[in-house]
Amino acid sequence: MAQESFEQLLARAVNRKGNLANVTLLLGDAPNASQLSQIGDDRFLAHFTKKVFQSGFVWRVVENKWPDFEEVFFQFNIEKVLMMPEEMLERKASDPRIIRNFNKVKTIKENAQMIFNEQQNGHSFAQFIQHWPSNDIIGLWAYLKKHGARLGGNTGPYALRALGKDTFLLSRDVEAYMRAFEIIDGGINTKSSHRAIQQCFNQWHEQSGLSYQQLSRLVALATGDNHLQVE
Repeated sequence: MAQESFEQLLARAVNRKGNLANVTLLLGDAPNASQLSQIGDDRFLAHFTKKVFQSGFVWRVVENKWPDFEEVFFQFNIEKVLMMPEEMLERKASDPRIIRNFNKVKTIKENAQMIFNEQQNGHSFAQFIQHWPSNDIIGLWAYLKKHGARLGGNTGPYALRALGKDTFLLSRDVEAYMRAFEIIDGGINTKSSHRAIQQCFNQWHEQSGLSYQQLSRLVALATGDNHLQVE
């Protein structure tokens, strides 16, 4: 089955949501790339950490405990985190104010090291992320998986989306669409599947000028069981 054109995808979303105005409202605004480089690298570490702890856990619990996470880990100051000796990291992992999972706590220092290493190339980690092209966002996902800790799967992409990087997400609706139109037929997180999905989104981006975030939402609006209309 051939990939739909952007016009075909949009038409199905409009049919499901009532009219173009409803769809446009649900797509939201495109991310502002110019603001990304102004984010402190400590916030990148914080968002990576939050998504690592939310993975496989109740997100609400992580949110409720987050102010304590910030306090326990020095507001995610990169240098301070990297200076923690192993025994301090173990003590912090047993602090009842946070979620006590030592394996996930260890990722904080590991991901701080990834950020620090990139800083040695003469730019902030935020600038590094800002300049990575969204037409190869799967390359950035692969970078985070290789150089970071527990940032594979949807963890890294969800953190990037929360920080304002323009990225599509491999949600259940997006995966269902890609399988229905035979764009992928193997595992969702294989290199070949990622390349095929990236090519699909690149084509829609060229046809529409919409951001990858908006296109990801459009696929969700045109797929699955969400027929709720905006009043």
